[in-house]
Amino acid sequence: MPLGTDTIVGVVGAGAMGAGIAQVAATRGHSVVLADQSRSAIDHARDGHAKALARDVEKGRLTREQADGALARLRYVAGIGAAQSSEFSACGIIIEAIVERLGSKQELFAALERLVSPDAVLAPNTSSLAVVAIGGGCKHPGRVIGIHFFNPAPVMPLVEIVPALTTDPEVVESVRTLIDTWGKTAVVAADTPGFIVNRIARPFYGESLRILEEGIADCATIDWAMRELAGFKMGPFELMDFIGNDVNYAVTCSIFEAMFHDPRYRPALTQRRLVEAGRLGRKTQRGYYDYHDGAARPEPHTDRAVGQVICDRVLAMLINEAVDALYLRVASAKDIELSMTKGVNYPKGLLVWGDEIGAATVLARLDALQAEYGDDRYRPSLLLRKLVRESRRILA
Repeated sequence: MPLGTDTIVGVVGAGAMGAGIAQVAATRGHSVVLADQSRSAIDHARDGHAKALARDVEKGRLTREQADGALARLRYVAGIGAAQSSEFSACGIIIEAIVERLGSKQELFAALERLVSPDAVLAPNTSSLAVVAIGGGCKHPGRVIGIHFFNPAPVMPLVEIVPALTTDPEVVESVRTLIDTWGKTAVVAADTPGFIVNRIARPFYGESLRILEEGIADCATIDWAMRELAGFKMGPFELMDFIGNDVNYAVTCSIFEAMFHDPRYRPALTQRRLVEAGRLGRKTQRGYYDYHDGAARPEPHTDRAVGQVICDRVLAMLINEAVDALYLRVASAKDIELSMTKGVNYPKGLLVWGDEIGAATVLARLDALQAEYGDDRYRPSLLLRKLVRESRRILA
């Protein structure tokens, strides 16, 4: 079905992600139903919307009239069940933003299917779970499609659209058009573990943790190298602390298991121990760094030779992952590049970066690492080998 500005948008889950998605839809002219089982979550989302839209007015991003209009279009519903059927029945699309557990999402969509119209689109906002598995229990799985926003949804420009094996093609086009009208950068990803961003980005964390565990450099030095020499906005350890080590570790474990324990995606014991200790990062004031008032930040060792070794190793793994995603048709080259620059703010697309460094150089680094460690995590993509053998660029 077409999804225009007259489409009523439902959002289930009033946490930070769900509230953010609801705000995006409301500011783009949609009537929005935001539902959650928790009354306190609903109240928190309502207060958050008022503050966020007031801030947009102060910053000149919206007029007072536009902000008031968006607030008027938001309806808040406590509960998800038969009592709320009238609220959901008019929705043309419902986006789910609840806990990242397959069973919980399957139960929700089975319940929603009894409340919505037969042609309403049902969209899980999952970051790593299989969309086909989420929709597998639905009577009409053709209308189920993944729509993965990045947090915070009002700010981050990228949205991954993930059709399942069972998704109707017209649903893909309708959703992409809708996301375009919301001013977002839409990319289409195959329904594979981690989709584009969370799959390709794993070595940024995993290889940095490996370097730390080997004692090559400490957290501050690795972060310094990736910021100052490679140009990333945040180093891997400060970024993991920002995301939350529990969240980052859970995504890594999910992808590792879904990829049949491929060593490329193996979780790190160091991160597991931090999670077990409750050192989750900024939200607990302790992670790889101490965020308590008065805590001293460790100084990096700014040896450029060591820093370059760190950058070369992490970048080789990242580029290899991007090339392999292209080879395995996870996404187009254009969407891979957009995903990494718009979704996680990389300084440049990894495929372009690979061409700048040279495919032969990247391959040589990976071959050397695999020979040294005897670990399949460093195996080069078959496409990378073919490109070097045929003297071709990654982006031909």
